[in-house]
Amino acid sequence: MESIGYEYPNSDPINDDEYEDKDPQPLSSNRTESSTKITPEKVSSSSDKWLLAFIDQSAGLYTHTACICFCDLNGDGDQKLVIADLGDGVRGMKLNIYRGTSMLSQLTLIDCPCGVITFHMDSKEPRIPAIGVASGCFLYIYKDMKPFYKFSLPSLDVHQVEKEAWSNIRENKIDSVALRGILESLRIEIGDSNLTARSQALLELSTLTGQEEFVLAHRSLPLKRPNMITCVATMKKTVEEENNLSCIVIGTENRDIFIIEPDAFTILSSVQLPSIPVFLQVSGLFNVEYKIIVSCRDACVYMIKRGLKTGRLCVQLNSQPVGIALANGNIVVATMDSNVSCFATNGLRMWTLSTEPLGITCIAAFDIEIQGITLIAVAVDGGKIFLHNGKVKVDTIETDDVITSMKFGRYGREDNTLVMVSRIGHLLIKILKRTATFIPKEHGTSVSQVPKLILPKKSKLFLNQPLREKDEAVAIHRTFQHDLYRLRLITARSYVKAIVSSLNPMTSNTMDPLKLSAQVHGLGPIFRLVLEVQNTSLDQPSTNLSLVFSCDTKIYRISRNCIPVPYLAPGLIYTFANKVESVNELNIADIIKVYVLQEKVITPLITAIINMPASESPL
Repeated sequence: MESIGYEYPNSDPINDDEYEDKDPQPLSSNRTESSTKITPEKVSSSSDKWLLAFIDQSAGLYTHTACICFCDLNGDGDQKLVIADLGDGVRGMKLNIYRGTSMLSQLTLIDCPCGVITFHMDSKEPRIPAIGVASGCFLYIYKDMKPFYKFSLPSLDVHQVEKEAWSNIRENKIDSVALRGILESLRIEIGDSNLTARSQALLELSTLTGQEEFVLAHRSLPLKRPNMITCVATMKKTVEEENNLSCIVIGTENRDIFIIEPDAFTILSSVQLPSIPVFLQVSGLFNVEYKIIVSCRDACVYMIKRGLKTGRLCVQLNSQPVGIALANGNIVVATMDSNVSCFATNGLRMWTLSTEPLGITCIAAFDIEIQGITLIAVAVDGGKIFLHNGKVKVDTIETDDVITSMKFGRYGREDNTLVMVSRIGHLLIKILKRTATFIPKEHGTSVSQVPKLILPKKSKLFLNQPLREKDEAVAIHRTFQHDLYRLRLITARSYVKAIVSSLNPMTSNTMDPLKLSAQVHGLGPIFRLVLEVQNTSLDQPSTNLSLVFSCDTKIYRISRNCIPVPYLAPGLIYTFANKVESVNELNIADIIKVYVLQEKVITPLITAIINMPASESPL
């Protein structure tokens, strides 16, 4: 088993204390013309927690974090490094496999990859994993460093008008000018993304000669609309073990999330999203419970759980995401506005860090099992990587160039290895010292110092309570069940009453999903009533609505009894204000009812009951 780093005369593990006294010899590389010889001076970095094991300044790699993974190709515990090189984006795509400091194999890719995964697809011995490369509409499976299987996503349906237009041009019923006119009209109706790639390419041509040549060359070919892959990840199927079967999670341009069975390559589950997925993070087991965190092109983060058919909105970001990571059950998102934010799974923002004026290039989670912590690594412009434990910065790694992609994990026999690829294509490998610790400190005080809890002494009543529960267990259980059923009954009655009287703050009508909130400003006798109305639908506007106010005229006088609301766009919050004056001399407080009514509908959509405060006496 080969170890990256330095060769020592014996096979003992690397000792950081011995490293200070000895002059280690660098490992030789099979590609001597493209590797850089490591000297003791180059090993030193801005952080004393890391050892520079290898640097290849002539690698010429162009990749991103999703295209880097570690894989035990032979099932012997020796992890290899797999990097999918994007080439120039059109040609020169390669799948590079490294062992130690040398390249073990290089495979040619026929299309630009968007992600690389490693997974076990069967239970046969020896347990050798497979490598999956997502490219175009295919997932290419490699085993034993050889092509093994090509999985294709189901093709999308072609619009009937587009299908008939290409059929007519094939039968010479129309010419290329008429075909282009039909496709332009269809593009305005359904958009570019719902057209086939052939029609989009035809519409991009500006000359009539080029259009005729294109139609002549492609009209006899079958018309297809492939479903392109945008991101890929893996999920353990039954047991959280390294060698257990893993399902494949795929995001597509058609806003779908597919969960693929590993051995038969069938679709186990599919979920529809409101936007196109870009980044994926998975936790849990498919057969038990799982969560899929998806960052999409609409600057929103969605969550998918077991049994759901649509993604649930979790976080709405202020800028486009650069990457996402999971740390301690929370979602960490890096955005293009140089902010790193941490959210709970319910969407609550926990903290935000800014890296301005340095822009963020990539983000990754460092799971250091021996210390039981998970660090968040943020690579920024200027060749720096900030390591955070929570919101506290615990370390900084400096490099000669900007890091655009990185991966942390087990490589060779080293558990904590950091692989980085720079903007100019350099490959760097660092190893975390075994003596390194990350202890966050704030204001000079260690976070680990927790005050001792003062617990009261055990009383006689506390000691007798378990005996009482043991003797009267049946009676206590019956009382608990009786109270539980009574609580459920009261809750159900209140829920039915709220639905009938439309007292919920949100409507139960799926055609007009509205949300209403109210605030009272002022001390009296004149108040300002502020109402906020929101259409919670994704794409359906609400029209012809009215806000109607009802109160006791002996106590209050309302400036406008009815406020027309002609249009509510989806997702936006509309604010309406009304003047309320207390006319009662005794300053009695009462309620004001606000109804949200729709034209030609008798039952109100929402009824809000506002408890007015007691009015101050006029001066």
